[in-house]
Amino acid sequence: MIRLLHFADVHLGVENYGRMDPATGLSTRLSDFLRALDQVIGYALDPAHEVDLVLFAGDAFKTRAPSPTYQREFARRIQRLSAAGLPTVLVTGNHDVPHASGRAHTLEIYDTLEIEHVHVARRPQVFRIETRSGPVQVVALPWIVRSLLLTREEHKGKSLPEINDLILEKVTNILEGDDGLISELERDVPTVLAAHATVQGAVYGSERSVMLGQDVVLPPSLVRNPAWDFVALGHVHKHQALYDDPPVVYAGSIERIDFGEEKEDKGFVVAEVERGRATWQFHRLDARRFVTVRVEATGDDPTAQVLDAIAQTDISDAVVRVLIHTTADREMLIRDDEIHRALQPAFHVAAIAREVERNVRLRLGQAAVEEMSPREALARYLQAKQTPPERAEVLLRYAERIFQGKEAEPPSGH
Repeated sequence: MIRLLHFADVHLGVENYGRMDPATGLSTRLSDFLRALDQVIGYALDPAHEVDLVLFAGDAFKTRAPSPTYQREFARRIQRLSAAGLPTVLVTGNHDVPHASGRAHTLEIYDTLEIEHVHVARRPQVFRIETRSGPVQVVALPWIVRSLLLTREEHKGKSLPEINDLILEKVTNILEGDDGLISELERDVPTVLAAHATVQGAVYGSERSVMLGQDVVLPPSLVRNPAWDFVALGHVHKHQALYDDPPVVYAGSIERIDFGEEKEDKGFVVAEVERGRATWQFHRLDARRFVTVRVEATGDDPTAQVLDAIAQTDISDAVVRVLIHTTADREMLIRDDEIHRALQPAFHVAAIAREVERNVRLRLGQAAVEEMSPREALARYLQAKQTPPERAEVLLRYAERIFQGKEAEPPSGH
């Protein structure tokens, strides 16, 4: 049985909600991420935990061009694993690979220097690793870079969905084809698929962004292949298990990035793997807390209501935001200086935001804009702008066609 530690999405370089530490010149948020990473490494190196293998499933840094400081701090932790003789597999993620194919990726230095016991995967490949508990096979599937799989001719004239389908076909062939990676495996040796990818069915946290729609989404069939005994995933920040047989698990990120991850536990996974069977457990990390204080401040003393809500919330050493719902006549009674003093125990105050209920606006004469039809509002606007009547009539006539969902031809002479 092989006991492995699986973690992912370290993202050194995320500095939002922090400040500069005058003693080190570094962001206090860097300390948060390094503290979380040290908990992971410390667990792996503790002899009592008997870890045989460490799998990092991608995204060491926030950007593809991390500062030397971030590279140094990550390297120090990997060097500790190497010095202890603990085999470590590093799979490149989307934040690790450069935009240009000729440039080095952020983890390449470990291969270049031939760091002992450290295996780096930029391309799909099989690692057969001897551990103190016996051999294990790791099939590494790094972040899929379109330019490395497709020729320019294959790109030409195709839509993004068509390109993604073509890439998925190639990835399937790389893994399951007649000469694919599965064909290289020894059938009686425990096998782990380590991938930085989006798998169909994954539930996203706050990292769901405009980039996510461009992901190549792997179908369940690829990760549920009987060749795998355990599937260790990175890329999605929310820890989750997608399937049980074999276990398909996102470790999730090790530290919270923003308020979208406020309720998410952060940590790493320890799995016990043998041929045909695997069990696993999630280990929660002591990550920086994010806390939202929501308060209805519509009473006679709205400031007191806000202060009471803060007092009833544990904000100590947390990144805090205060969301105040109030009315226009109460807003002017809210005293920000008192609120800031009440928030002093927080690690960082992200925002004190007010959502103010306002009466219906009266504009364009005495009529409420919210109660007008589009045509009435436009007519009042043109009147207020003193638009010549004949010009206003033309604009209203063609605007009416737009309101009705018809294509308006431009007026002649305009």
